[in-house]
Amino acid sequence: MGPYILVIDQGTTSSRAIIFDADQAIVGMGRMDFTQHHPAAGWVEHVPEEIWATCLWACKTAIRKAGISTFDLAGISITNQRETTVVWDRATGRSIHNAIVWSDRRTSETSARLREAGHEASVQAKTGLLLDPFFSATKVSWILDHVEGARHRAERGELAFGTIDSFLIWRLTGGQVHATDASNASRTSLFNIETGQWDPWLLDLFNVPASILPEVKDSADNFGRSDPAVLGTDVPIYGVVGDQQAALIGQACFRPGMAKSTYGTACFALLNTGTDLVLSRSRLLSTIAYRLDGKTTYALEGVIFTVGGALQWLRDGMGIIEDWKQADSMAAAADPDLPVYMVPAFFGLGAPWWDNDARAAVYGLTREVRRPELVRAALEAVGYQSGDLVDAMRKDWPGARDIVLRVDGGLVNSAWTMQFLADILDRPVDGSRVEETAALGAAWLAGWKAGVWPDAEGFAARREETREFTPRMAPAQRDLRLRGWHDAVRRTLSNRPQA
Repeated sequence: MGPYILVIDQGTTSSRAIIFDADQAIVGMGRMDFTQHHPAAGWVEHVPEEIWATCLWACKTAIRKAGISTFDLAGISITNQRETTVVWDRATGRSIHNAIVWSDRRTSETSARLREAGHEASVQAKTGLLLDPFFSATKVSWILDHVEGARHRAERGELAFGTIDSFLIWRLTGGQVHATDASNASRTSLFNIETGQWDPWLLDLFNVPASILPEVKDSADNFGRSDPAVLGTDVPIYGVVGDQQAALIGQACFRPGMAKSTYGTACFALLNTGTDLVLSRSRLLSTIAYRLDGKTTYALEGVIFTVGGALQWLRDGMGIIEDWKQADSMAAAADPDLPVYMVPAFFGLGAPWWDNDARAAVYGLTREVRRPELVRAALEAVGYQSGDLVDAMRKDWPGARDIVLRVDGGLVNSAWTMQFLADILDRPVDGSRVEETAALGAAWLAGWKAGVWPDAEGFAARREETREFTPRMAPAQRDLRLRGWHDAVRRTLSNRPQA
């Protein structure tokens, strides 16, 4: 077997496969987009057969571009969009309904009823999560209730449930393995992250039969071998991890107090809390970062719904910029005496506010405001929202006081934004050289398990910084700007649409 690692990076809009060599360099890649289905307002679905077909095509393309054969692969790793829910027939491997995507809101009323019944505190204590349709439990229950005969079949053991990683493992192994890893299990609202087991009370609350659940393994583990009919030979599957946890690993955030923040359309930030299971008082999420050799490492997670999405709106919706490369120069040209605040709540406000009904607003508009001030406000909102999130982490856990923040994603290319982020946080911000941090983190799991990549310490030692941004804003200026931001947020929340 060769030293190459195949990573399947199955995301929300595309399926990708990436080949890494023994030096952790990318030598081949394949990518294919797939269809987004919106059968009703707030509903988002994927076709599992299309996900599988695009993954298979991406794998074969990556192998071909790398100039290797499947006999050269030391292992396969999977990183995936989390929470997205699939239920399939154990006999045929085919789904009984489209996959319900993590962003789907069809079970909002169910989540609200459970919250009003007083269950959120108990759910959070067991899972680290809030009661929200974001997570898998209400989605799987919806499928069982809305597909004719599904609940009866599930109770007879004929159906299987899983997040996307489980579905891909099943397909890769020809139906021989029904498993997931602890990081993905922790996103279902059915898994007790303290005991490390599926929780009977949660299964009863969400009305999910235990017979459909996958086995939960470590993030680096033996998940079986691929069926030779799939890739041409049997390759061991050694790594499985949710995409945001994979990025935490890819950024080598193995020590408590280290955090990664991925800035794309939205932002996901994870803080490594080590063996401390921290139940947030600030409406952050507690989750499993990864589990290795039976030892669980926990994290605090915050989600910002809109960061780069605000620039997309300025470009595609308003025509204010033509491409993202203009943003830095325009922000730098903005009049410093015209403070404008954009609260980009296009889809609500995420952590630590968690107000899905809030809507975007811009404050401080005068006749003098021009395009540069609006672009600057959109970029500054990245720093302000991140500052709120990091402050919440510090309130929840003393170990976050001297947080080490490593950043990745498209907005890392905006030096203006990253400098403002460091200024607002009053902490250094460390950019990554590697664009594919999630895939790299997943690759490390399989490479380490296969014995062809170094341990965590050795992996971390090889990480190189792109650029470190150090704070240079005066404390009085920082306080003034933050007061203006928090006033804008208060106004946004007080003006939210009423039901």
